[in-house]
Amino acid sequence: MILDRIKGKFTYTRFIGFGFIAIILIGAILLSCPFSSREGEWTPFVDSLFTSTSATCVTGLVVYDTYTHWSTVGQVIILLMIQVGGIGFMTVASLVSMALKKQIGIKERHLLMQSAGNTEMGGILGLIKRMALLTFTFEGAGALVLSFTFCKEMGFFRGVYNAVFHSVSAFCNAGFDLMGRYEQFSSLTRYYDSWAVLLPIALLIIFGATGFLVYNDLWTAKFNVKKVHLHTKIVLVVTAFLLVFGTILILIMEKNYTLKGLPLDKQILLSFFQAVTPRTAGFNAVDLGQMSEGSSFLTIVYMFIGGNPGGTAGGVKTTTVFVLVMAVVAVIRHSNGVNVFKRRIDESTLRQAGAIATVYMLMFSVATISLLIIEPISIKEALFEVVSAGGTVGLSLGLTPSLQVASKIIIMLLMYSGRVGILSLIFMFAEKIHGTETNRPTEKILIG
Repeated sequence: MILDRIKGKFTYTRFIGFGFIAIILIGAILLSCPFSSREGEWTPFVDSLFTSTSATCVTGLVVYDTYTHWSTVGQVIILLMIQVGGIGFMTVASLVSMALKKQIGIKERHLLMQSAGNTEMGGILGLIKRMALLTFTFEGAGALVLSFTFCKEMGFFRGVYNAVFHSVSAFCNAGFDLMGRYEQFSSLTRYYDSWAVLLPIALLIIFGATGFLVYNDLWTAKFNVKKVHLHTKIVLVVTAFLLVFGTILILIMEKNYTLKGLPLDKQILLSFFQAVTPRTAGFNAVDLGQMSEGSSFLTIVYMFIGGNPGGTAGGVKTTTVFVLVMAVVAVIRHSNGVNVFKRRIDESTLRQAGAIATVYMLMFSVATISLLIIEPISIKEALFEVVSAGGTVGLSLGLTPSLQVASKIIIMLLMYSGRVGILSLIFMFAEKIHGTETNRPTEKILIG
């Protein structure tokens, strides 16, 4: 097996990280070829690399309109990279191996465990099969629902193709669209008042971002919420809160802006959709440039938070933010530990959550300052673009196509970091297989 060659310092984390790089490079080479462009011409490699990174890292930021620049072949290549990036290349490789009835060894199972975000190796192959079944079930159901609308507008074959493309893109939280046939870079603004399009896509985004571990836990517990693990409870509670809170807040803040003059039911639909999509989906049904400052700030916050661990979404993750908030509550209450749902959060989890949030904020700060130095843009535009890339969201204020090469490289690094995971990226270059930790004398310092 290929993993038998993993020796020395080539750890599992590095294998996953470099595996994504390999997929990105292969995609970039294919997209740069003439058969991938609508005009039959070579596409500049840096732009192909940007598109490949965005697709594999399920982000959705684009330098070219997906429909007008890429041929059908190019679009299919992008779609395949979205699918592989969404459920993980190791998952895809394992499914192929199982289909060919090849044996999957201990090393492969361990790698699958890390790739899927699972904490136990036992039953990992069963989890992978259920992940694939859930993915294709959700995507198939979404495509079926969307096809009713798209087939009426585009004809049967084009309608089905568009339904499949947007369903996969939505479930994988990628944000790529083919609506350039009507207007370039318009995303789903054409369907701003369509329940038949926005609601299925919003639900696909939510289902994809929820995380396969949550579904597996619910299935094991026979959907008895009282028996599920703490992780599942936190994910469900935080997801529900963010959706309800975001919808209400956007409904209030956008009443005199993008929602002005619309019936109440359409205002609720758009508010709900715009509360869903910043959590790493990348679609938009309103002109983001016309949104109020409050809604723009809320969008940035939601992009920073992202989805849930083990799903197709990026960002800091809901569980990370929840743990940090509860740690603050514990400090205010003078508690000795963080207790949630009659369970105690261990210290290593608290340290990891703090490290993730801190590194993301530092990364976003450096990237924002860098873009402000390179590009003649406002801090709002730079921060929006940076957080969108690092959170693998894909929303933009229209800045992406005009970025200089240096800025594109920064955005690509952010997208890659967001998909692989910032700590995993650090471990790729700093992880040690062997080594002992020395206990040093303890001393207190003043903080706050």
